Order: sequence, then C-alpha cells, then structure tokens
Amino acid sequence: MARRPAAMVAAGILLSRILGLVRQRALAHFLGNSGVADAFTAAFRIPNLLQNLFGEGALSASFIPVYAGLLADEDRAEADRVAGAIGALLALVVAGIVVVGVLTSPFLVTVIAPGFAGEKRELTIHLVRILFPGAGLLVLSAWCLGVLNSHRRFFLSYAAPVAWNLAIIGTLLVLGPRRGMADLAVAAAWASVAGSLLQVLVQWPTVRRVAPGLRFRLATTTLHVRTVLGNFVPAFVGRGVVQVSAFIDSLLATLLPTGAVAAIGYAQTIYLMPVSLFGMAISAAELPAMSGARGTAGEIQAYLRARLDGGLRRVAFLVVPSAMAFLALGQVIVSALFQTGEFGRQDSMYVWGILAGSAVGLLASTMGRLYASAFYALRDARTPLRYAVVRVVLTGAFGWFAALRLPGLLVLGPEWGAAGLTASAGVAGWVEFALLRRRLGAEIGATGLPAGLLPRLWLSAGLGAAIAWLVLTYLPALHPVPAAVLVLGGYGVTYLLAARLFGVQEAHELLARLRRPGAGRGQ
Repeated sequence: MARRPAAMVAAGILLSRILGLVRQRALAHFLGNSGVADAFTAAFRIPNLLQNLFGEGALSASFIPVYAGLLADEDRAEADRVAGAIGALLALVVAGIVVVGVLTSPFLVTVIAPGFAGEKRELTIHLVRILFPGAGLLVLSAWCLGVLNSHRRFFLSYAAPVAWNLAIIGTLLVLGPRRGMADLAVAAAWASVAGSLLQVLVQWPTVRRVAPGLRFRLATTTLHVRTVLGNFVPAFVGRGVVQVSAFIDSLLATLLPTGAVAAIGYAQTIYLMPVSLFGMAISAAELPAMSGARGTAGEIQAYLRARLDGGLRRVAFLVVPSAMAFLALGQVIVSALFQTGEFGRQDSMYVWGILAGSAVGLLASTMGRLYASAFYALRDARTPLRYAVVRVVLTGAFGWFAALRLPGLLVLGPEWGAAGLTASAGVAGWVEFALLRRRLGAEIGATGLPAGLLPRLWLSAGLGAAIAWLVLTYLPALHPVPAAVLVLGGYGVTYLLAARLFGVQEAHELLARLRRPGAGRGQ
C-alpha cells in the first residue's frame, strides 16, 4: 500500500517524460546543436523560473502539508477555503510577474545569457516574450497538482504534461520540414503556450470533483492561509536560490562555444528521468503521507523515520544503476534518443560527456528531495533554504573553475567546460545532502541506508556495465535504437540478478513480482 502512490506518481511521470524525450528528439532532429537550439534552450529556462519558483517546489512545500493535514482532520470546508484562497492569490501574483517578465525580457536575456549576441540574442528575447504567459499557466497547473496530490490523485497531475508535450511535438512534426530553424523555434514556443493551457484544462474537472466546495477568494487572514504563506516565503526563497544555481550554470554555458547550451539541455532531459521517476515520485508520494502523521512526538518521529528509510532504500536501488548507466553507457543512451537529422555522432559523444558529469550528484539529488520532503512535513521550510544557499555558493565557485579553467589545465577543448559544470553541481549537491541528513537526524533520530547496501548496489551496477560493454563490443553494426535495447537490456537484467545474488531486498521483491505478475494486483 505504501508504494502504490509512488508507483502512480512514477507512472504519470514516466508517461510525460517519454513524451518529453520525443519532444527533445524532434527538436534535436530539426535544430541539432545549432545557435537556434541554444537560443530556444536558453529562452525556455528563463520563464521556467516562474514555474519553478511558484510552482511545484515552493507550492508543494508550503501548501500540501497544510492542506493534506486539514483533509486528514476531515475539515473539508476549511481545506477548500485554503485551496481557493491560495489559488486566487497565486493567480494574481503570477499574472503581474508575467507582465513584468514580458516587458523586461531584453534585460533578463542580458543577465542570463551574456554570451549571446546579434541574431541569437534577438531570437532569445522574442522567444522569452512568447513563453512567459505559458509559464504562468504552468504555475496554476502546479496548484492543481497540489490539490490532487493531497487527495491521493497522483497519476493525472503528473501525466498532465503529456498534453503540453503533444502540442509541441505536433507543431514540430507538421511545420519542421517546411520552415527554417528560427521560424520553427517561434512556432514551437507558441505551441508551448497552447500546451500549458491544455495542461491546466485536463486537471480542472478532477480538481472540481475532489474539492466541490472550492471557491477562488482572496483571503489572507485565516490561520491556515497565513501558515501556508509563512512557509511559502522561505520555500520560495529556497527555490529562488536553487534557480540562481541553475542560472549560474546557464550563464557560464553561454560563455562556452556554440552548442554548449543546447547540449546541456539534451543531457538534462535524460538526467531528469531518474530524478523525476524515482526521486520526485517517491518524495511526492511521501510528502502528503508524512504531513498527515498524527500521535505523540515520539510516534510521529518513528513514523517519519520508517517512511524516510523505506523511501531511501527504494531511491538508491533505482538511482545507482541510473548513475552507472550515465557514466558507462551514456553514448548508447544519447545516440538512441537524439542521433537523427541535424544531430550526429559527434553531438552524441559530447552530450555523453555532459551526462557523465551529471551522474556525480544524481544519487545526492534524489535522496536530498526525500529529506527536504521530511522537513516540509514538519512545517520547516527554512532549514532546506539554508542548505540550498550553501549549495548555490559552492555551485557558483566550483562551476566557474570547472567550466572556464579546468579544461585548459587538463588540455581539453573549451567546450568540455559543459561537463565540468554538471560534475561540479553534483559535488555541491552531495554537500547539501549531507547537511540535510545531519540536521534531520538531530530532530527525529538517525536515518539513512543500511550499512553495506550502497557497495552491493554499485558492485551490481558495475557487473551490469561490464556485461553491457561485452555486448556492445561484439554487436554488429545496428541502428542506435535496437542497439540500445540489446545493450541496456543486458545491463538491466545483469544488475537485477546480481543485486538479488548479493541479498538486496528490493531486487528479491521485484523478481518475485515479475515471476508472479498477478500477485500484486489489488494491493
């Protein structure tokens, strides 16, 4: 039962991420690693700040614990009032920010992409102006997600981005063969806005069904609304700090040779798959469950420890092989997903290097999300904020050195600074994770993975990588997609069997379910 919400989140995310990969493949086919691809990727990140600041991160941290707590106490009327007040306030604030964002787009591009000039800069400004309203709609989609998750409706909220992806994919496929790169990028931006509206509309009927008493009214004086707003400020600032880190990476990438910004974007699409499927899915499912904990202080702490430790085991079991695959088999993954049209083999090798750098902090990022969720369930958004600040400072310092200085010291081309950016961000992520774990341990008791589990998981993943390389070595020349199926299939099977042999409980349970496919139904 405890794993079913996480499975529903993962299923929704998987569906939307698959369409996201199709979207990125279409972009790679028509735009490659060109200057237009750089402009489109940079423009996408700038208004995306709005969604990330006000959307899933800050909103989940502040709204879901209060709203889910009211539902657990069966106070539906107050829950509906809180949801309506937060929705109205969010819509008002975001509308104002969208207007300001559209008007100040040239300034934003100057700050975030100082390396862009001429036509690339002008195209980026134009794309930002188009994309900002869509980002505002995605914030409202995140509010719908908060309502639905609190009612344990996980699949729809995380599958809703399918509509957004389909709008962009359809536009690229229809117009791609007939338009130049710049015109196609503009059309894709307008499709993104239309898709953002669709993403809200597909969730709205279910929101009305689970919360029939919900009304949009500005009300900031009630206790629970003030609690949400009080927690929202540090969560918002914390998300802002994290976005500063992302913007530092984006800024540094614009100083690298043409194609670096787009290549980081392609690598990030792959990197976010395990982060979303495993880290986000498990932490998103655990947040409302942990927020609804009731009992004495000792009982609540024991409950949180049990849920956290179980979630950490599942995260590690799924993320360790993902990190190893990025390191050892990244070229197979990238070639299968993106090597088409304007995107060639050299582009695949370049993106693999960036993806391998991102593997450094993959486990820390996913487990850190779960620790942050535990703090949010305790109504503490300030502790994650403090440690996010530490992470940003380290990311900026490490990133500057790794992107702009380290390639020269290692006698590498300047374009490889992009791999240094992702690796340095991973190191900073490990520092943040260690701080979160130590602080939470002081509040609820020791948490973490059992001794010896990580070595067994890494050894299993290493054996899987060795088998995959043997398959790759003796494999005849094939199209990248069937080659990836054979290589990655051998890797996955070997990892699972080795983990079972080394006594990993999660591998044993998964194999048991695979042998008896009907055993888990109805649970």
